[in-house]
Amino acid sequence: MLVITSVATDTRVVREAATLAGAGYEVHVIGRGVPLDWVAPVGVTVSSVGGASVFQKAGAPVGGGRVLPVHLRAARWALLPQHRASAFAAWARAARGDAGDRAFDVVHAHDFNTLELGAELARERGVPLVYDTHELWSGRPRVGRPTPVRSVREARAEAELGRRAAAVLTVGQGIAEALRRRYGWPHVTVVHNSFPRGTAAEDVPLPTSPVGAVYAGRVAPYREIEAIVAAARQLPGLEISLVGPSDDTYVAALDRGPARLREALPVDEVDALLRRAGLALVTHSDRWENHRLAMPNKLFHAVRAGVPVVATDVRELARVVREHGLGTLYRPGDPESLAAAVREAIARYPELTDNVRAAEPLLSWEHDAEVLLGVYATLAEKPADPSAP
Repeated sequence: MLVITSVATDTRVVREAATLAGAGYEVHVIGRGVPLDWVAPVGVTVSSVGGASVFQKAGAPVGGGRVLPVHLRAARWALLPQHRASAFAAWARAARGDAGDRAFDVVHAHDFNTLELGAELARERGVPLVYDTHELWSGRPRVGRPTPVRSVREARAEAELGRRAAAVLTVGQGIAEALRRRYGWPHVTVVHNSFPRGTAAEDVPLPTSPVGAVYAGRVAPYREIEAIVAAARQLPGLEISLVGPSDDTYVAALDRGPARLREALPVDEVDALLRRAGLALVTHSDRWENHRLAMPNKLFHAVRAGVPVVATDVRELARVVREHGLGTLYRPGDPESLAAAVREAIARYPELTDNVRAAEPLLSWEHDAEVLLGVYATLAEKPADPSAP
């Protein structure tokens, strides 16, 4: 597997790798910045390779947790696309060297920034390529100056390399339909970012009525954090928590109001926090197409914890919440609507918790693991590259 993340906090990569290892596959993950003390699942090995760019040394923080002066913010905005491209290229060179001496029968490339390398390795070894796109890459939020030429090149490369992949995986039906429509790919399969059933926090009882609401995810732009903070001011007596890794520059400028900001916690501890509070906030903006199609793992985490959600009324997320009656919805960017949705969820709490419990079997990793293993079972029957002779 190839992924430009620390692996340790990438629940999708870890869960897929552990599932494949449990089914008898030998799995090695090449990541970036993997903590030295992190222990991989049984049967999974991990290596960590570079990823510095000409603009930033490996491991150096961006922004340093302070608000940058205007001229430095402008420079960062202008140079960010080059920084990212440089970092991706540096990682790819190091990852290619890491993969060179390894034996493998499948290349599993996570997201577009590993796809080109994955396709090269698969072609050189004559093995199948699995492209696992965690989002609609061409529709994702853009931070930094616009790069229209690069965006067109990336879309063309994704179309061609994805067409040649033996299988394409993605996180939700909305993105799958967009990929089929945009690129004509017939071989897209949905494997949700779901969680295994059961939780170490099962002994933490749900409240009879919610006492808080928890946002568990990255604290950064385009996640409706400002709406959450503004809504918290309208919900006295209800503790609103923001829990997860954060964009230091963003957080330094954020007026948190009564919302409590907490560092990232292990999954089981987040389960317990969700259950003690009683409600999960599953929020993101509708500014980008990727947001309108996304199926955030926060939704599945809430289902695992057994708590109803208050979610943004955006396309794919709203469809699933409505289909299973998992919670209430609010208009994106509207704190008053968010506060009203929280009050509605409190009023309907027994009904919503019953709905979450009923939906859990279908929205759990046990279901998605079977889908993943089914895809892998077919790889031996497919050519490594449909364009190869």
